[in-house]
Amino acid sequence: MEPTGGAPSFPLPSQITDVPGAEGWRSMYAYFTRFQPEDDQRFWFYNSMHFPEPMPAFDTLTAEIPYTAIGANTARVFVFPTTLGIEHRIVNGRVYITAIPVTDPAEIERRAAIFTERAGYYYENWDQLYARWKDRMDGLISDIEAIKVPALPEFDDPAVVTESKGIAQNHYVRENFHRCIDLYSKMWHHHTEFLMLGYGAYVVFFEFCKKAFPEIPDQSVARMVAGIDVIMYRPDDELRRLAALAVECGVDDLFAEGCDPTEVFSALRSRGEGGARWLAGFEQAREPWFNVSTGDGFYHHHLSWNEDLTVPFAALPRYVAMVRAGKPASRPTEALRAERDRIAAEYRDLLGSDEERAAYDQMLGLCRVVFPYVEDHKFYCEHWFTTRFFQRIRQFGELLARQGVLGEAGDIFHLHHTEVDQALSDVMLAWAAGGTPLGAGHFQPLVAERKRMLEVLRDWSPPPALGPMPEALNDPAVRMLWGVTAQTLEAWSQASDAIDENEVHGYGASSGVVEGVARVLRDVNDIGEIREGEILICPVTAPSWGPVFGKIKAAVSDIGGTMSHAAIIAREYGMPAVVGTGQATKRIKTGQLVRVDGDRGVVRIIG
Repeated sequence: MEPTGGAPSFPLPSQITDVPGAEGWRSMYAYFTRFQPEDDQRFWFYNSMHFPEPMPAFDTLTAEIPYTAIGANTARVFVFPTTLGIEHRIVNGRVYITAIPVTDPAEIERRAAIFTERAGYYYENWDQLYARWKDRMDGLISDIEAIKVPALPEFDDPAVVTESKGIAQNHYVRENFHRCIDLYSKMWHHHTEFLMLGYGAYVVFFEFCKKAFPEIPDQSVARMVAGIDVIMYRPDDELRRLAALAVECGVDDLFAEGCDPTEVFSALRSRGEGGARWLAGFEQAREPWFNVSTGDGFYHHHLSWNEDLTVPFAALPRYVAMVRAGKPASRPTEALRAERDRIAAEYRDLLGSDEERAAYDQMLGLCRVVFPYVEDHKFYCEHWFTTRFFQRIRQFGELLARQGVLGEAGDIFHLHHTEVDQALSDVMLAWAAGGTPLGAGHFQPLVAERKRMLEVLRDWSPPPALGPMPEALNDPAVRMLWGVTAQTLEAWSQASDAIDENEVHGYGASSGVVEGVARVLRDVNDIGEIREGEILICPVTAPSWGPVFGKIKAAVSDIGGTMSHAAIIAREYGMPAVVGTGQATKRIKTGQLVRVDGDRGVVRIIG
């Protein structure tokens, strides 16, 4: 639509109405997440990459803290020249974000001088600093794993007296809960410490290639910098190893399509030494490699493989069949590396001067140094640490449920973290006084109403963007990760009568053309429904879905750029992919026959 004056625009935030039956949705979220009147003058887009579902109250922490950290590192620590931080708002349970650009040339120049010095230090010492980063992350994971939730028995531990500790355990209820939140914040600061620098290096190389080779596809640039041996692929590698072990141990017959993990484990325990060997190998793989979420680490109910074995057991039958057939059960890393080097060499030969080739070599070399972090950090941050974080928060929910404040442990995630603080204070006071907590009457009706509203909000179809078209999109993550460019916005803003209802357009993220039956997947917990040979249509993929990518013909996502996970893993598996479509999950239905053109970025419904 167009505001007064004729400038292109999406619906304004103030024009978004409440979903009938969920008019009280604002009660779930902090005041600073609400759209303000002046926000009508700004551009926002729906962050369905990280938040494809309406947000439970506690889970808004996974927006609040990351945007605190990413903005601090981008705008205040490394001082990126053309961008500040990211602001977010929530409407009808969905998270919208906007990046604040720097457009004044003098200010860009001033910031660039600071950025060059600070970013240069990291680029020059990347391997050493990254090794220290891993040590810090290992420490944070150990810290979150060590947190204890006080049991609050009738009488405190005798050691409080015999060791003259002087502090009763109810004190540690709130202190340890706060420590969980503080560790989560530290993790996200470490998360973004290197990430934007990784994207920044790629953007510089990308723009050089686009200028030097105007016809170069985005995916060719991405292939040149691809990280081949990255930690995020290790969980999938472990599944391949377990498939080979199953054949070696003579228990491979148990891994058939649709096998149930509980039944497989029971059968393995009766299969003698072979079954025992496989179970031992399985337990060895679980820590830490099965601490990957079925989502991307932003919702409490997106469980890890360790908590829900659906994804690994959906992949194991195919890997076992590959081993039986004598096919390699490992990723073709050498072939991928050779392809990467071939593409890079071919484009290098097209450059016309030694100076250009030297610049090309320098930028490509830097990208290859920094790019593995872009994938590796996910395992440490969004997956391993965040799995432990949500597990600890659930344990505080168990405490509140035992004390009668909540109906069940999971209800804690329907309270904002500041409300959890109140509930824990109630329990601390009651235990100290010998009374009964008063929270049941206050929180249980509140939780029930919020659960009901979230179900209503699931059916709302959020616009891909809100507000006027932006003058500039200077944040490297917005382009590379979310895939939001001027072309994307133009496609999103097209009038309905200008759209071919049988076509969806996005980025060609991985080459090839295939046809197949669509499987529309809106809930990551339904990943086990994917069948061999289908085409996956989803809001966004998660890194832990790598094993099931071997079953599908192609991947299509609503959001994402050339550096989104859907794009990266599709290239890794050599299958077509179209990302950043904005509306594939709305316009394609499970069971429809579709053609995916990963070269042109077009998905067509053909039956």
